[in-house]
Amino acid sequence: MTSLADFTATSLDGEEVDLARYDGQVALVVNTASECGFTPQYEGLEQLWRTYRDDGLVVLGFPCNQFAGQEPGDEAEIARFCTARFGVTFPLFAKVDVNGPDANPLWAWLTSGPDGVPAGDVEWNFTKFLIGADGRVVGRYRSRTEPAELAEVIEAELARAGDTLRERRTARG
Repeated sequence: MTSLADFTATSLDGEEVDLARYDGQVALVVNTASECGFTPQYEGLEQLWRTYRDDGLVVLGFPCNQFAGQEPGDEAEIARFCTARFGVTFPLFAKVDVNGPDANPLWAWLTSGPDGVPAGDVEWNFTKFLIGADGRVVGRYRSRTEPAELAEVIEAELARAGDTLRERRTARG
C-alpha cells in the first residue's frame, strides 16, 4: 500500500524532507496560495494545527501556482507572507504542481483515487486531503470546506489512531 510515508518533499528553505517523519500521525495535506479568495483559510488551518498537534495531527501546506497564478512568490516570499499575515507555524513546502504531467508525486497519488477517495484533478487552491495515521486517505475536501468543518472527522481519526497505537503496544507486550 502506498502511503504518505513513501514520499519526500522540499521544505520552503530547500531541505529535502522524508514524509515518513509523519508516519503514525493524522495528516491534513492542503494545496495553498497567497493571493486566493480562500487564503484566509490559513488561519483555520493554523488553528487546527495548534489545537490537535499534541494529539497527533500534522497540517502540511503545499503552495501551488497552477490556479490563476495565485501563488506568484518564491519560497522566501511565501514564508514571509504566511508567517506575517497568518502566523503559520505548520510545515510548508516548496511550490508544487498538483495536476498534470509535472504533478508532484505525492499529489499524483492523492488525485489517483487511493483508498476509494474520489479521483480526479484538484479543482482549485485549498483542496484538502485527510490521511489517517495508518497511511490511508480518509477524505478529500473541496476548497469551500472551511478547516473548522473538519474538526469532527479529525477528532475521529485521532481517536482511531490512539486505539491503534494502544493495540500495537499491547501486542508488543
